[in-house]
Amino acid sequence: MTTETNSCCGSGSCDTDTTVDVQGVGVTAVYKVSGMTCGHCEGAVSQEISALDGVTAVTAVAKTGEVTVTSAAPLDEEAVRAAVDEAGYELAGRA
Repeated sequence: MTTETNSCCGSGSCDTDTTVDVQGVGVTAVYKVSGMTCGHCEGAVSQEISALDGVTAVTAVAKTGEVTVTSAAPLDEEAVRAAVDEAGYELAGRA
């Protein structure tokens, strides 16, 4: 079994769920993101994705590697991929 050590804090000891609620309700999509191991990771991914046009809420959970994104309209997956990449992680696809 291979263990990823991409954590920004080494041990992953600051594991928390991070939610960025921008406002509103709309289309919800769940993405798998590899490399998140702690609350800082969740915050970085959430911050980059929440900057995309139309995004109203983002919840990143390092423990599951899932990021739930609510937006006014469906998002372009390549835009989400670029945001995740900018945060320093890898989009594995939709969950």
